[in-house]
Amino acid sequence: MPDGPWEMAGARRHPNVFRPLRIGGVELRNRILVPAHTTNYGEDNLPSDRHLAYHRERARGGAALIVFEGIRVHRSSLGRRQGVNGYERNAIPRFAKIARAVQEEGARLFGQVIHLGRHIDGNFARTPSWSASAVPWTATAPPPHPMTEEEIAQVIAAHGEVASNLVEAGLDGIELTMAHGHLLQQFLSPAVNRRTDDWGGSEENRMRLALECLRRVRASVGAGVAVGLRVSADEFLEGGLTLPDMQRIVARLCGEVAVDFVNVSHSAYHGSATISTQMADMAFAPDSFHHLPRGIAAALREAGQDVPVFAVCRFRSIAAADAMLADGDIAMVGMARAHIAEPALVRLAAEGRAAEGRPCLSCNQGCAGFLAQSLAITCLANPRAGREAEWPEPPPPVATPRRVLVVGGGPAGMEAAAIAARRGHQVELWEAFDRLGGALAWTERQPALRGEMAQLLDFQRAALQRAGVLVRLNHRADAGLVLAAGVDAVVLALGVEPAGSTFPGGGTGLTMEQALAVPEALPRRVAVQDNLGSFAIAGFVEWLAGTGREVTLIAPTGTPGWQVNIYSSFAWRQRLKRAGVRILALHTLHAWRGPGEAVLADLSTGELEEVSGFDAVIAPAHGLPRDGLAAELRTRLAGRNAPPALHLAGDCASPRSAIEAVFEGHEIGRAL
Repeated sequence: MPDGPWEMAGARRHPNVFRPLRIGGVELRNRILVPAHTTNYGEDNLPSDRHLAYHRERARGGAALIVFEGIRVHRSSLGRRQGVNGYERNAIPRFAKIARAVQEEGARLFGQVIHLGRHIDGNFARTPSWSASAVPWTATAPPPHPMTEEEIAQVIAAHGEVASNLVEAGLDGIELTMAHGHLLQQFLSPAVNRRTDDWGGSEENRMRLALECLRRVRASVGAGVAVGLRVSADEFLEGGLTLPDMQRIVARLCGEVAVDFVNVSHSAYHGSATISTQMADMAFAPDSFHHLPRGIAAALREAGQDVPVFAVCRFRSIAAADAMLADGDIAMVGMARAHIAEPALVRLAAEGRAAEGRPCLSCNQGCAGFLAQSLAITCLANPRAGREAEWPEPPPPVATPRRVLVVGGGPAGMEAAAIAARRGHQVELWEAFDRLGGALAWTERQPALRGEMAQLLDFQRAALQRAGVLVRLNHRADAGLVLAAGVDAVVLALGVEPAGSTFPGGGTGLTMEQALAVPEALPRRVAVQDNLGSFAIAGFVEWLAGTGREVTLIAPTGTPGWQVNIYSSFAWRQRLKRAGVRILALHTLHAWRGPGEAVLADLSTGELEEVSGFDAVIAPAHGLPRDGLAAELRTRLAGRNAPPALHLAGDCASPRSAIEAVFEGHEIGRAL
């Protein structure tokens, strides 16, 4: 495969990444892949044009290999309309279009074949979920149906049939998944498989379904097609599979059937902290799971099997991937969320422009958070994710440049200003304070837990400079100044005025901003009432506990941090437990009279109780939108000929979170 100029430049900067690789019969231009990850872009259980635009953009951005998200092999695994199947013949031409689009950009496309087992919602296909045994995946799920011999045979045959369909469509390889707690892992795992027949009990019996599916896939596609495995090297689950178990199992599978690669992940999709490791957020150290692919690679070497091993999870930069590849143990590095954030990740790094790429924050809000709601995934840092066709990059230039004033330098305002300027408008940004960042700047006070959020602000500040936006700090706006500016469009991104909760029996809680402004003034015993359920308050509580304080978390709804999705919340609650945070569910503060003097209301009984266990109360409420300037401008502009267009972005339109702020700023910047 000939090297282009950017690839040759990349080889000088990151020599371990920009080395070609052969997987089976497939030539890959470098060592970076986009692993399979659920996008929810499917339409009527088929691949869509949205998939095509999404994957083409990442192939154009330099990735060598893209693995299409889990392709269902059987009706009992559909789960929802956005899930993609590979058993219907009308899926083949749709996959073919996507394969051609990826290949035309110089990348290769593999397909991941999957049966989700007990994780599917049977209400969609009106079938029970299937599994090895009647063991539910979480406390609130129904027990799955233990599969019969006939159903097992159907699933084995279905894996082969779907693999064959994908090869017919022109895909370059197949990844058989037995990871993340899905069906094949459910049979492998002693924590799930309680069978007493030939499909359960001993490790050899528990391996049988995985081995038979692998044999069928290989037989269906032939020796010339790349076939590999995706495995969880550790379930992080009591009684589940551990690294030594998976070292034996993977070596055995590769010894029985020709395997061209092993893609090593971890976790089980289970209602406990293990699920939070699957897409580990910023609370996990970036190298938390590096030992797992290295362990699998070592086991394969010891077994005399020369099978390339892939590593995944929390790789956010090409430099980090290059370091992982340096010793030769790992053949490729998978970067899913980093590619959601920046499709041109590889090419930008090759050209020495990595700082121009949108950063993955490992925040799990647009990717995992939308996934958990069965919504099409997006990205807090990259509002274009999933909208590649309608929002091209670079933004198209405007026919008639205009003068644009953006008031407010938080995430919404900075995004709007940079995008508008990139389109050719003359943009000025006014910020009332001495630095840009808005409410998100407070995360810089919590560097150990929320510091990665600051990378978005660093990116946006640099983007303003590259786009030529004139930034005026310490420049407070009023209606007279705005009108005197004589601009064609005004974007107001003023955020909210932080507010503390007022309690019915008297007293008001502090806001997070007040607490973070002077943290040394907080006493040792602190209560936090969670009225918001947001990532922001979840991170704040954990930060507060990490300072050594005695923290009581009051949760009136019964569930603290209810907006934090399951891919982060289970581990968050586990960390709070380790930090000694006491959670009072279905309670609320009725009154706050001062240190050691509070009244709690039990919401289940209505009883009031005098308590003395804390000396400060932090109880943020939804902030009050700073929309007064918008109202005054509307009044003063009414009846004028050709008044400037007025737009509101982010919290000053409605108090929400950074993901909405950045999206709205981006949308307005493109619309101007």
